[in-house]
Amino acid sequence: MDRRKIESLLRDLREGKVTVPDALEAMRDLPYEDLGFAKVDSHRDLRRGFPEAVYCPGKTPEAIVEILRRLVKSRSLAIATRATPEIARRARASLRSTTVVYHEGARILVAGEIPKARKGNVLVVTAGTSDIPVAEEAAITAEILGNKVTRLWDVGVAGVHRVLDRRALLRKAKVIIVVAGMEGALPSVVAGLVDVPVIAVPTSVGYGASFGGIAALLGMMNACAPGVAVVNIDNGFGAGYLASVMNR
Repeated sequence: MDRRKIESLLRDLREGKVTVPDALEAMRDLPYEDLGFAKVDSHRDLRRGFPEAVYCPGKTPEAIVEILRRLVKSRSLAIATRATPEIARRARASLRSTTVVYHEGARILVAGEIPKARKGNVLVVTAGTSDIPVAEEAAITAEILGNKVTRLWDVGVAGVHRVLDRRALLRKAKVIIVVAGMEGALPSVVAGLVDVPVIAVPTSVGYGASFGGIAALLGMMNACAPGVAVVNIDNGFGAGYLASVMNR
């Protein structure tokens, strides 16, 4: 959509020829910004309901900061995942007039205004304390995207009474994210106790035969309790994003 078409659309909106939802629909496919090394999709929020996120590994700090700067300039909320403290330092130095928050435990950087209103209730559960970094990535992602988030740590099946004691909390949630390594049994237990979607996140936590999370991944994909969706190993961001779509 070029400038002429946008001006025509805005005139039609002003004159009542199109509705606000129609205008938003027409603008969902606005062009991206080509930086040469990256094509910045600053209108993704119009299409998906959530802004683009920058995956940091494999990119130079300079490239990451430039992408964030362009997203902020377009008035998008800029999110960077798997960000390092060095990237956070450079982002703060470059985006001086923008609020930049770095969640070190979750390795997520956010530039821009985070929605203040929170809706629903996403519950994030871990089997053990070693799973908390991935769970925090999921929790922070869900909070950034406008969800109310509750955390429940260290209730794995090695002491199953710990999660059974929190059944009232489990049943208040709209969506539950369960993060577990080792054999990955906890999501199936949780799903058997609730009537809401359960998102299972396998982690790479475990001894040698866990194969870096593959054992937990396969265990979760073979969960006997229905209503379990599984994301990739250590993919807290994907779980938080999916929970936000479900909660919305």
